[in-house]
Amino acid sequence: MKYQNILFDLDGTLTDPAEGITNAVAHALRRMGMTPPPREELLCFIGPPLTYGFTEYAGIPEADAEHAVELYREHFATKGLFENELYDGVPELLRSLKTAGIGIYLATSKPTVFSERILEHFGIAGYFDAVVGSELDGHRVDKTEVIRYVLDTYDIPRSTAVMVGDRKFDIAGALAEGIDAVGVTYGYGTADELKEAGAAVIATSPSELAEILFQ
Repeated sequence: MKYQNILFDLDGTLTDPAEGITNAVAHALRRMGMTPPPREELLCFIGPPLTYGFTEYAGIPEADAEHAVELYREHFATKGLFENELYDGVPELLRSLKTAGIGIYLATSKPTVFSERILEHFGIAGYFDAVVGSELDGHRVDKTEVIRYVLDTYDIPRSTAVMVGDRKFDIAGALAEGIDAVGVTYGYGTADELKEAGAAVIATSPSELAEILFQ
């Protein structure tokens, strides 16, 4: 196998979090006196850091963005966390990689504490060598910072690693840290978005992703 260490994004790559994230965003917007748009217009919040989403997509001033994130987490921490589904084939993929002795790491902008609970909820936490996300205080939310932390903390040679994700943020972060990136289109990024960001290859399903990773 070409890669001995694989970094996975969470939302849109391992799980489909659409219901939980959009419900939590709508909750935050209502609490701020705004009328939430239709759910499909909130899907853009899946992938980037929440502060980016609230400022860029909802037009909330930067000074109020952290408060919006706090309101988002009111819903997400108790309900939205589990309004989530594993993509078909993900447990089998992780099991196969683990059996092959591949290092498996979660690299997400979602807070580590929430990410760990999601993996445990779906019974896949045991496949991961480490789970790295952002901190609740806003530290380490940029994807490049997350990827760098994984690589440096666990002494992973960059030549052995690949990042798997569904958005341009995953691809850009990987390339910035000198590792390859595989994009997936069964999540929330388009093939064009991933190609323009520099993805080496693109998978349309977890089964196709398995074929790529086992080459």
